[in-house]
Amino acid sequence: MSQNIILTNQEIEHKIKRIAYQIYETFVEEESIVLAGIASNGYVLAEKLAVSLQSISPIKVILCEVKIDKTNPNSTIHTSISNDIYQNKGIVLVDDVLNSGSTLMYGVKHFLDVPLKKFKTAVLVDRNHKKYPIKVDFKGISLSTSSHEHVSVVFEDNNSFAELS
Repeated sequence: MSQNIILTNQEIEHKIKRIAYQIYETFVEEESIVLAGIASNGYVLAEKLAVSLQSISPIKVILCEVKIDKTNPNSTIHTSISNDIYQNKGIVLVDDVLNSGSTLMYGVKHFLDVPLKKFKTAVLVDRNHKKYPIKVDFKGISLSTSSHEHVSVVFEDNNSFAELS
């Protein structure tokens, strides 16, 4: 299968900065928010968003890693912080690519067990190929793909990229 670069390192950096501004706009009145990244690439993206957000705003960012079994998303979900830390806070659930929507759907379900101020979702690539009615609030790029195509994001120091194969 041929591979096509759909986002270069520079384009990813621009998307991250734009999403950070959108998050700041949405949560401007908050003192702190939680960026909950789905392991592993979603968490890397959350870390990058946190750095960008903290460079443009006074909002304190609490990072949270969300571990979901993507082959069985209905199984127990684990987070790196306890639910009393994100209770009554604004949360952004972050993943690199929105494929079918099941991972984000079950991730959202997990966080709804506690009262929250506001809940948003962010992805770098929205494939527009969802099986579930999940909406992304902040996205880097929307891409119409077939079910046979695969989108992957590779995060490397100064050489990150997204590709379609």
